[in-house]
Amino acid sequence: MKLDLNTLSLKELKDLQSQVAKAISGYEDRRKREALAELDEKAKAMGFSLAELMGITAGRKRSPSMAKYANPANAADTWSGRGRKPRWFSEALAKGKKPDDMAI
Repeated sequence: MKLDLNTLSLKELKDLQSQVAKAISGYEDRRKREALAELDEKAKAMGFSLAELMGITAGRKRSPSMAKYANPANAADTWSGRGRKPRWFSEALAKGKKPDDMAI
């Protein structure tokens, strides 16, 4: 396939450039997936997982946190005590309430 680039407008050239970039990216992604699949098969044939050979460890899985505090004005509005304090919790503390007063 031979294109005469001199006959194309600037818009057509930019469109062509975009299409070429997408095609290159897609090709590289396909080749990476094929290589990973091939390596994974080889590792399994030898009795290992690819992640094990690469030294990749599974991330620590956290259990969902349970709610510890409830909004006095709306009991459905809860907070686990992790992360940023909700506005209702901070406002209640400012009004003199203690965290134990809002504990579930």
